[in-house]
Amino acid sequence: MAKDHGPTVKDDKLYEDLLRDGASKGKAARIANAKAAGTLDHRSSELEDRSKADLLKEAREIGVAGRSKMDKAALVKAIRMG
Repeated sequence: MAKDHGPTVKDDKLYEDLLRDGASKGKAARIANAKAAGTLDHRSSELEDRSKADLLKEAREIGVAGRSKMDKAALVKAIRMG
């Protein structure tokens, strides 16, 4: 059974699984909360297959600084670093 991570994490099991897979605490919380809220968008699990507009939107949601000046490859790298 997953440990309760408090009110800031809505899906404790997914959060723990993501941490175990190497995601940062912030990224794991964002993904777990988005899944719990039903807003997790999986149009493509491969970032390289997504449009630059989709990557910019995701980068904005996770707070990537300097995203407007990045090309697609830089956006993919920044999103992966979370």
